[in-house]
Formats: sequence, structure tokens, C-alpha cells
Amino acid sequence: MTPPASEGKYAGGLAEPLLPEFSGGVHGGGGGGASVSGAVFNVSTSIIGAGIMSIPAAMRVLGVAPALLLIAAVAALADVSVEFMLRYTGWDDAGGKRPPTYAGLMGDAFGRAGAATLNVFIAFTTAGTLVVYLIIIGDVMSGSVGGGDEHAGVLRELFGARWWTGREFVLLVTAVFVLLPLVLRRRVDSLRYTSAISILLAVVFMLISLGIAVYALFKGTATMPRMLPDFSRLSSPFELFTAVPVIVVAFTFHFNVHPIRAELSKTSDMKAAVRVSLVLCAAIYAAVGFFGFLLFGDATMADVLANFDRSSGAGVPQALNDAARLSYALHLVLVFPLLLFSLRVNVDELLFPGRRPLAADTRRFVALTAVLMAVLYALAIAIPSIWTLFEYSGSTFAVTISLIFPGAIVLRDVHGIAKRKDKALAAAMIIIAVVTSSIAIASNIMSSISDKVRGASR
Repeated sequence: MTPPASEGKYAGGLAEPLLPEFSGGVHGGGGGGASVSGAVFNVSTSIIGAGIMSIPAAMRVLGVAPALLLIAAVAALADVSVEFMLRYTGWDDAGGKRPPTYAGLMGDAFGRAGAATLNVFIAFTTAGTLVVYLIIIGDVMSGSVGGGDEHAGVLRELFGARWWTGREFVLLVTAVFVLLPLVLRRRVDSLRYTSAISILLAVVFMLISLGIAVYALFKGTATMPRMLPDFSRLSSPFELFTAVPVIVVAFTFHFNVHPIRAELSKTSDMKAAVRVSLVLCAAIYAAVGFFGFLLFGDATMADVLANFDRSSGAGVPQALNDAARLSYALHLVLVFPLLLFSLRVNVDELLFPGRRPLAADTRRFVALTAVLMAVLYALAIAIPSIWTLFEYSGSTFAVTISLIFPGAIVLRDVHGIAKRKDKALAAAMIIIAVVTSSIAIASNIMSSISDKVRGASR
């Protein structure tokens, strides 16, 4: 296979191939005309949409200082793993005849089974996340259903319980008239404006959290959050590891790297776009986590929106709480198309391998989009809450996609371009991911068993 353009012939692993400025080809492998700022907005939207609401709960478990260190560490690992992916991009594109993809990298390293495995993992991760988004949108607008911490949605607070404020109708209208026009876009770069608005809404959510927290401080109803973990509140020290997958999920965006890169005018700018996005998102995560934990303390819930629906004890006007919920719900609406783009591509590769690009086949593109939207809508209606499932998926699918697979590609090194330090770092990434995820899963299982035992003894 012909390597990407580089200066001189590659030999013996002493040189590193340069990423091609333009991949050429009709499939959007480069020269798409997208700007670096557009790529930053799209990457940032992919990142922030993955887990902003869980950061305050992670801070409750770890304390502020360890949580901030973990956010910085995971962001750094995400940067390294994406750099590994970009380094191997271009070796798998059949001489520019097909656009490079994450699945292509896995297929190049591990064959068809590797590509199929990645597609399955991405499909489960993105589908689960999209269902969670629809559930949250339904909770915000119509209220939660079933057990747990129920709350009235914004529409029911304003207009009461009517058929058109019900969860099923609200989500149907949202899916058909709001989400469908966005997900039918065929180019990722066409979403750059909605991505920019989405990032702005994330900042608005952060500022509202800050405003409520400052208001509570002035009223004397908030205290400075703990800097370190409170082991008296933990069933085991190993429970600290349960926060690691939460932060990893929050930085899992790797499945959107290649579609966004393909539309850059200079594909080599993708590395800089990713780094700017990681710094921006890490800062937003740190701020939202700190202000959320400052406001709600040890009462911070896994879904911080549930806290905003309650009285914070500071006499905050309900309109401000509603503004926080609505800004976050609209943020998820604008994040939704980017994740569905990835889900659609991966499902298409699983069901129709070797077919012409999905965007070039209008019938297949529209049909697959409609089927996926219908399935996601049905799951969001049928499943009132999948937080436990989401937590376990973070310890398995997300960690594998963001850390284990990129590290495995480097260790496999089918083109002999990895240096010794690259392989050492890749091995360390895999070990960290496996150990922390295993401990987190075991801790979650033990906690679930303990809760059932305590419940049965009452």
C-alpha cells in the first residue's frame, strides 16, 4: 500500500509520514473548504455533548482537586489517542479511493473483524447516548416518568397536564420538526453554525450555574465544596474509580474525528483543532463541575438537571432554574445531529459493506436516517431512565473506543511507523483503561448488590 505523501522514502521506522494536506477524491477526504474554527466548534460539540451533566457528580465523589486533575489527565490522553489515530490516517485509504475512517484504521490493523468490532462499539455508544439525550429532552419539557426523582417539565408547569404536553407527543414533534431537518444534512461542516450555538448554550448553562451558586453564597445557603474525597461517604475506596469512566465518556469523540477532518481545507489542521477543543471543553467541564458541586454539595445527583428542578434552598427564582434546564436541553438538540451522523455511518458500514458512500445514495441515506430516528424515539419512550446502563457503557464501550483501540493500533503497528516511546505510551493507555474500568465495574456491581441486600433487609 502506498503511504501518505512524505519527504523521501520511509525506511526502518526512522521517519514519520506526514499527514496529507489534501486527500483528494470525491468522498471528502480533504479540500472540503471547512475552516479550523468550524472544526473546533464541531469537535467541541461532540465532546461537550457526551457528558457535561455528569461532571458535578464526579466532583462530588472525588472532591474538587482530584476531579480537576482527572479532567486534565483524560483530556491529555484524548489528545494522545487522537494523535495516534491521525498518524495512521492515510495508510488505509486505498490510494485515496475511499475516505479515511476510524473503522478503516481498525480494519487496516486487525482486518475486517477489527473494523466490524469498532462499528458495533460505536453504534452501541452513540445509540445509547442519543437515547439518553431524548430522555433528558423529554424530562425537561414534559417531566420524568416512573420511579426515581420525578419532576414536572417546563410545558406542564406552564400549561398543566394535557395531551400535547405529554412526553410521547413532545418528543415526536421534536424528532420530526426539529431534529430530522438537522440530521438529514449530509456534510458535517454544514452543522458548524448549530455547533457554535451549542457551545454558546453550554457556556450559558455554565454562567447560569455560576449565577445561582453566587446567589446561594450571598444568601448563606451554599458552602465551599470539598477539595478532597470524603471517604466516610464511600462504601469503599475503590468507589473513587467509578468517576473515571464518567470523565472518559465526557471526552469520547473519536468517532467524529475523521468526518470533521475530511472537510477541512488543510487536513493537517485537525490536530490543532482537536487541541483547542480539548482545552476549551476541559475549562467548561471544570467550571460546570465546580459551580454545580458548590451549589448542591453532597446532594448533587448523577443527572444534575434533577437538582435544578428542585429548590436549591437559596430562594432562586424558578425562571432561573427553567433557563438552566432549557439551555441544556437545547444544547442537546444541537449536539444530536453530530452523534447521529456517526451512528448512521457505522450502521451503514455494518449493514452495507463495500457499497458506495452513504451520502451519494439518497434512498439509502434517507431510509437509514428514518429507521434510526424511529428506533431512537421508540427506545426513549419505552425506557424512562438508562443511567445505570449509561454508566456501564462508559466503563466498556467508551473507554475501549477512546483509549484501548487507538493504543492497540499503535501496538499492532502494521506499517512500522511507531517509535518505542509511542508503544510504551500506548501500552500504558491500555493498562490504565483496563484497570480503572475493571475496578469501576466491580465497584458498581458490588454497590448494586449491597443496595439490594439493604433493601431486602428493611
